[in-house]
Amino acid sequence: MIRFEQVSRRYPPDIAALLDLSFEIGAGELVLVSGRSGAGKTTLLKLIAAIERPDSGKVLVCGQDIGELKSALIPFLRRNLGLVFQDQKLLFDRNVFENAMLPLSIIGCPAKEAARRVRAALDKVGLKKRERALPAELSGGEQQRLAIARAVVHRPGILLADEPTTRLDPASATEIVTIFRDFQQAGVTVLIASHEQAPFAARSPRRLLLERGTLLAEPDSGLSRP
Repeated sequence: MIRFEQVSRRYPPDIAALLDLSFEIGAGELVLVSGRSGAGKTTLLKLIAAIERPDSGKVLVCGQDIGELKSALIPFLRRNLGLVFQDQKLLFDRNVFENAMLPLSIIGCPAKEAARRVRAALDKVGLKKRERALPAELSGGEQQRLAIARAVVHRPGILLADEPTTRLDPASATEIVTIFRDFQQAGVTVLIASHEQAPFAARSPRRLLLERGTLLAEPDSGLSRP
């Protein structure tokens, strides 16, 4: 599903965000990308979503070379991606149902089918009874669950999440991790970037450890040090 081949990404003036990364993630895996702040975790996710392009190497997503992908085709790539970033971009003047509906409205999903999918997604994350609430009326954990529902409502094959448990209490963080595991067990490929380890300890996902843009070996990952 996802393959990096000697990928590097730099920011001006000459800041190396990622250096010569090579790894592969198979369909249906749940993988945790860990490392300190500034290690390159968010950059890695942005490359997969074609928000940024690599300076060298290849990023392959579902067989498509992100570096060679024409701008007009990026929206079609993203139809197979669910994105949950730190700035959730919830619309605070719209209720839970309307926020979750947004991706389906953009792709022109028929109203009846869209409503069915929205309610199914909200039910999956435990928000079906709160569909008329505004985001400001939700707790931090509920807002994060809404962001996840919106990310999966169009049934993507890949779900990307950037620091999804940050600022959540331990119980809420555990609930969020459980939701991701449920999607993975349903066949979705899940990639989570997080500097936190505790919420994921019980789940023991495969881990990619970044340090200053370099991928380090993990005992259980099968990866070797670059």
